[in-house]
Amino acid sequence: MPGFIQDFPVPISQIPSVHVYYRNPGFCLIILLAMCFSSFSMCLASLLKTREKMMGIGQMITMPLFFGSNAIYPITLMPPWLQSVSKLNPLTYVVDALRALLLTGDYSNIPDDIAFLSVITFVLVILASISISRLLE
Repeated sequence: MPGFIQDFPVPISQIPSVHVYYRNPGFCLIILLAMCFSSFSMCLASLLKTREKMMGIGQMITMPLFFGSNAIYPITLMPPWLQSVSKLNPLTYVVDALRALLLTGDYSNIPDDIAFLSVITFVLVILASISISRLLE
C-alpha cells in the first residue's frame, strides 16, 4: 500500500464521503463515463499532436454528443436519423441510467446501459493505449 494510505489514522471505508461514493451506482457510472471520454480524448490527442487542434476538435465533438443524447429531449421525439446516432452515443446511456437511478426508479434498462458503456469504455481504453504507445515509440 502507498505510504499515505498506511499512515492514515482512520480506515478509508469509515470516512463518510468515501463510504457513500464507492457504494453509489451513480458515482460509478460517472467514473465509467469519465474513463470513456478520457480514453476518447487520448485517442484524439495522439492523432492531432497540437493543443490547438485538440481543443478545437474536442469542442466540435462535445456539443453534438450532448445534443445527440437524451439529456435534453427524449429519443422518441428526435428525427429518425438522430435516433440512430443517439443509440451509438455513450452519453445517452449514462443519462438514461442516471435518470432511472435518481428520478424514475425504473431499473430495467440499467444493466443494458452499464453493459454498453463498459464495452465502449473497454474498447476506447485499448485504442488509447495502442495509440499512445505508438506515439511514444
